[in-house]
Amino acid sequence: MVQIEAFQGLRYDLAHVGSLSDVIAPPYDVIDPEFQNQLYEVHPTNVIRLILNRDEPGDETGDEKYERAARYLKQWQREGVLSEESHAAIYVYHQEFSYAGNTFIRKGFMCRMQLEKLGKGNVYPHEETHSAAKVDRLKLFNATRANLSQIFGIYPDEENQAQKILEQAIMGKTPLEATDHLGVVHRLWVVDDLQTIGDLQASMGDKAMFIADGHHRYETACNYQQQLKESGELTDVHPANCVMTMCVSMNDDGMIVLPTHRLFKGLPQYDSATLISKIDSAFDCQVIGTGSELAESVWEQIEVDDAQDTVGLYCPVDDTWVLATLNTDGLERLAAVASDRTDDWQGLGVSILHRLLVQTCLGHESLPKPKYVHLVQEVVDSLNQGADDDGEAFGLAALVMPATLDHIRTISKNGERMPAKSTYFYPKLLSGLVINSLE
Repeated sequence: MVQIEAFQGLRYDLAHVGSLSDVIAPPYDVIDPEFQNQLYEVHPTNVIRLILNRDEPGDETGDEKYERAARYLKQWQREGVLSEESHAAIYVYHQEFSYAGNTFIRKGFMCRMQLEKLGKGNVYPHEETHSAAKVDRLKLFNATRANLSQIFGIYPDEENQAQKILEQAIMGKTPLEATDHLGVVHRLWVVDDLQTIGDLQASMGDKAMFIADGHHRYETACNYQQQLKESGELTDVHPANCVMTMCVSMNDDGMIVLPTHRLFKGLPQYDSATLISKIDSAFDCQVIGTGSELAESVWEQIEVDDAQDTVGLYCPVDDTWVLATLNTDGLERLAAVASDRTDDWQGLGVSILHRLLVQTCLGHESLPKPKYVHLVQEVVDSLNQGADDDGEAFGLAALVMPATLDHIRTISKNGERMPAKSTYFYPKLLSGLVINSLE
């Protein structure tokens, strides 16, 4: 069973900072240097100085930024900018946002969740991780001794019973509120009633938890726990046995998964005839037409059909879109080149795109990281720009369906991990609402 618990979070004192909107930030891994600098300018105590402290003139090793983050954390606690909750609490967290002309509210709660070795308990990952990111986060863990950002966990709960317990507890109460740079409204309620917390723990006791976002932070938390164990610092009640987690029911009305489209770099620019000649043994190909703006109609066809086995491909040489659908020969070929994977994994659009189309048919095994975008208009804008911000031209663009929540549950329980960027959970969770001390 998943074990959760209340905790005494560190939160911004609005008497010191004014507006909560001025001191929050999205997760570190979606912040580029330009946005990082903007957040630095918004407020002198913006959480960016903790989660992604920037390099400064005079730095010698590159590790000084972690120590600066730790100094800020201590300083802000001394000055009362950050204050510890008077009682252990669960933090109810709503996000109100718009997508495709509709308004949604995603509801969840933040708690501490007991760490489990992935694949050995009831916490399941679904995407691959990269060692460099985990090295970076572990340095920050060691310096600050805190979970500065929560991981994002999703759990099956057909009737949303766990969340209903909390919704009853906050009824009629005024939340803290912040609006992020995308216009998403974030609301937070503090629940410290012991009966409510006990009821929530009982409701969550039989649930599995699937990591939706924050894989690097979860694995880093495990590495930090092991590090303390080896040094003799870890006790049974040490807070490093847990990780701060946002928990959202898979059945919540606000749970949507967006696609992550790809603009590939580091491969030749393709014209449609050449591309088709290379992939038509595995895909039935249909030329849709010319013009980057056709991306919308190509995507609509894929999305309406809910077609994991179909990808939309843009060829920059002749400005042409091709719709490629996996055929029987391609299915057999994928089974051969991905024989180490289950049928569920092989059926993912991102698996078909990367393992079969790009790596096998086109023969590109090791490519630079693509440019990832989530909106079709972002694909069009990037194609019209012609190259990435670093000046590297795009050789091919691909529109691909995201993995679904059912895919996440099934493939994770199979003990497999999906290709990177198989899912995009929108909106992102804020950093800065609550911090979990590990001291």
